[in-house]
Amino acid sequence: MKTVEEIYREMLSCFGENTGLEPREGCDLSARLYAVAAQIYSLYIQADWVVRQAFPQTAAGEYLDRHAQLRGLKRKPAVAAEGAVRFTAGEISSVPRVVPKGTVCMTAGMIRFETAEDAVLAPGEKTVDVPVQALEPGKSGNVSAGSIVSMGVAPMGIAKCVNPTPCAGGADAEEDGALRARVLETFRRLPNGANSAFYQQGALTFDQVVAAAVIPRPRGVGSVDVIPATLSGRPSQELLNEMKAYFDERREIAVDLQVKQPRTVPVNVAVQVESQEGRDKEQVLAEVEGAIRGWFTGELLGQRVLRARLGEIIYHCDGVANYAITAPAADVEAEADQLPVLGALRVEGKT
Repeated sequence: MKTVEEIYREMLSCFGENTGLEPREGCDLSARLYAVAAQIYSLYIQADWVVRQAFPQTAAGEYLDRHAQLRGLKRKPAVAAEGAVRFTAGEISSVPRVVPKGTVCMTAGMIRFETAEDAVLAPGEKTVDVPVQALEPGKSGNVSAGSIVSMGVAPMGIAKCVNPTPCAGGADAEEDGALRARVLETFRRLPNGANSAFYQQGALTFDQVVAAAVIPRPRGVGSVDVIPATLSGRPSQELLNEMKAYFDERREIAVDLQVKQPRTVPVNVAVQVESQEGRDKEQVLAEVEGAIRGWFTGELLGQRVLRARLGEIIYHCDGVANYAITAPAADVEAEADQLPVLGALRVEGKT
């Protein structure tokens, strides 16, 4: 692309060729020519931007969304993390106590969660576990066990709260790179209403689905299985039923179609981590644990668990100087309909 200076010099040269005159630097005419050159340069910039938005390979933002719409796709929105919080009473009571829906709990970093339903602490009981959801959708809601430690307003008789298990499933809105890959895939693998691309791309139109496998002829000719996975792993039965209804309206006549849960492959992970000098070891270990848990999502459907990839995740955690993976002893294989899930996890300091 030409610069403003190049355009200005071309205009001076053209003016001289046609008039035989040469404007002096700083005169009124040269200032006017430079202003025109700047406007022409802005048109170059605009034209270049228009060209980039005209093709899905280079479009961005809302213009990439429009390309996606032409292919029957849309950007996946942010998803709120979910989990459970255990509410503990100050003392045992003979009357029931209510933890109302919408009770707000927080981590030390002020990441807020709210209870998804009313819960009752029965007489004689001291604890009750209640499902919660992050107030702000996104990955920030994926917190480790024990992170939720306070309440906005404590319900009557409740003294403390904590999440006994990690909160997971939170995801940021789909970025341009991921959406662009899905758009371009519709050109590389054209769905025809009967091939694997048709079923896989149809499954990925559901906001909760992050990966999908298609198993042709599992029960002979005329049968097909669709295996979806969500960010948190295995999809709910409600989602499976919704997808089944979606495909039943669009599949070929007489096709035996089933939408199934992925088969899980538990992967036990044990690592030893050496922290950098001067760093808080417990904080480094917690970050490594969170990174490993965050890797085991539904996006691993049908993929191998590579020790090299696991090592890369650990080493890129802030504060890690070195590490050793003691489990798994080798790469873990997975078939197309299998989902590697995290089994036992042990992260300890390296001596």
